[in-house]
Amino acid sequence: MNRFDEVNSSVLTVQEVSSYLRVHSSTIYRMLKKNQLPAFRVGSDWRFTVEAIDKWRAAVESGAPLPASHNGLNLK
Repeated sequence: MNRFDEVNSSVLTVQEVSSYLRVHSSTIYRMLKKNQLPAFRVGSDWRFTVEAIDKWRAAVESGAPLPASHNGLNLK
């Protein structure tokens, strides 16, 4: 696997993250509108990093309170 494939596999589209989380893409868009998912925009398209989604998911599963708005890559 070359470096491009590594980077490409760590950044997901809305369709890919909806499949990863096993929810409909409209659920992803609704959560984005409410700033409930860590994401960033490339032009008019949303992108997600696997690392940020996994951290978000772990926080949600543990019941930890999430910041009111955490769009972007500020989950550390």
